Amino acid sequence: MPKKRYHDSLWKPVGKAITHYNMIQEGDRIAAGLSGGKDSLTLLTVLSEIREFSPVKFEIVGVTVDLGFGASLDPIRDFCREKGITWSCVHTQIGPIVFEYRQEPNPCSLCSKMRNGALHSAAKQLGCNKVALAHHLDDAIETFFLCLFYERRIKTFQPVSYLSRREITLIRPLIYVREKTIEHFVQTFQFPVVQNPCPANHHTKREEMKELVAYLEHKFPGVRNRLLTAFINANPDYLWKK
Repeated sequence: MPKKRYHDSLWKPVGKAITHYNMIQEGDRIAAGLSGGKDSLTLLTVLSEIREFSPVKFEIVGVTVDLGFGASLDPIRDFCREKGITWSCVHTQIGPIVFEYRQEPNPCSLCSKMRNGALHSAAKQLGCNKVALAHHLDDAIETFFLCLFYERRIKTFQPVSYLSRREITLIRPLIYVREKTIEHFVQTFQFPVVQNPCPANHHTKREEMKELVAYLEHKFPGVRNRLLTAFINANPDYLWKK
């Protein structure tokens, strides 16, 4: 069973993150963002397991934003059925708009904004008060370096954030989990991963940050966990103020 094999590397950090930030509460209706990638399928599995065994009662709805690249989404639908979770798909033309009509030089930024907007709107229409995203520890670290190098800001995303304009809370239950743990988990249980059809896949600034973090981990073993501790213990008083 996954709980035995992955207690320390998956379930333990997930439990810590949910507890530390009070992510899930009684009566929540959570929209889980499902791209069909390894991270989102792991997220859905985690939420499904927690729903089954937790004394805290909550609902899950799987939501996929179809970007219009023509990829088959049947594996995501079937995966949700297997887990006993309702699945909703939002069909859009975000991909063609970004890559063909707009021909964006930095497509990821616009695509992310439009995809998130569609996901949040769908969550509200489905009566959800929370949206679960599949960002993991490596994502948080890569975002930190992206903000530092390209935006000149010391910043990364929060484990929990409230969108007042949407009246929706974003939660990230995998925020303490290493990407390699997710990879092993998905391979072991043969999840039906849907390959990313985006033309920019593996050719982004985030890929550069991924390579940087891998180098730092090789040079300074344990650097990911130390960065996690630094995020948790961040003190703005130690930074310069205008």
